[in-house]
Amino acid sequence: MKVLVTGGCGFIGSHVVDGFVERGYDVVIVDDLSTGKTENKNDKARLHIASICDDGIEEIFEQERPDIVNHHAAQISVPLSAKIPLFDAEVNIKGTIRLLELSKKYGVKKFIFASTGGAIYGDADKIPTAEDYVPEPASPYAISKFSGEKYIRYYYGQFNLNYTILRYSNVYGPRQIPHGEAGVVSIFTESLLAGQHPTLYYFEGEEDGMVRDYCYVKDIARASLIASEGEKVGIFNIGTGKGTCTRDLYNSIINALRKKGVKIPEAFNEPRHGFARAGEIRASTLDVSRAKKELGWEAGYGLNDGLSETVEWYLNKA
Repeated sequence: MKVLVTGGCGFIGSHVVDGFVERGYDVVIVDDLSTGKTENKNDKARLHIASICDDGIEEIFEQERPDIVNHHAAQISVPLSAKIPLFDAEVNIKGTIRLLELSKKYGVKKFIFASTGGAIYGDADKIPTAEDYVPEPASPYAISKFSGEKYIRYYYGQFNLNYTILRYSNVYGPRQIPHGEAGVVSIFTESLLAGQHPTLYYFEGEEDGMVRDYCYVKDIARASLIASEGEKVGIFNIGTGKGTCTRDLYNSIINALRKKGVKIPEAFNEPRHGFARAGEIRASTLDVSRAKKELGWEAGYGLNDGLSETVEWYLNKA
């Protein structure tokens, strides 16, 4: 079985690739390395350096003929999407359509899409939020991801291209870059290790920061593998179902670093403060009961365990 993973040298995509390789798949990566890194590449996977925005990607489909497309390549920054919405749409909407067209043309059996549960629902009035809640995307990034979902469902209805859409919560872990949708763990960790005083962003009157559902990347990758191997068609939230405010996350990261012997100045016990940026939402926690019931998936890592492994990776990298 051959799988093509877009964004397979990126944060989440590289972990997905590792999982496919471990299970014996023939794995092909498409990545333009704009945010992905060759150091993340699995040695047993083949890499095509190409952009999903480039029509030349058809040559890769013609050559490789994948059975599954696992689509993780994306413009991932919420603030950037607010600043340059046209670029966000070029990558996340037009790039996805291009992949769907090629999947139809070259007989792909299943299309797996990495969407966002952390942004797509907006400031939902029901938390944890289930998949049947009508999305109210609050940023161009979330709008483009929701548009991608709609196109995927269209290709299923018109051309019988099977799919699974995974709406990830805020993902963290090794290999994360500090400017993605959910990059706060990376931002805090890298800043503290560099001796810099991190900033906690919040809405006025909510100084503990925003509430998010933080899910460890190895759990996220496992969900993607289960979806690729299963027969389920549909949309699934992938997260822990538990909300953590930014202040508690900050404290947990400091504690994880100190347990590893990192000296953090006492003055850093209180972060700097800044107001929420464009596109931010107050709270996002996912109802993941559908994934547990229909996919047989649930998160295995608690926040402290995931942060411990993440901090260990950063220390080994330094």
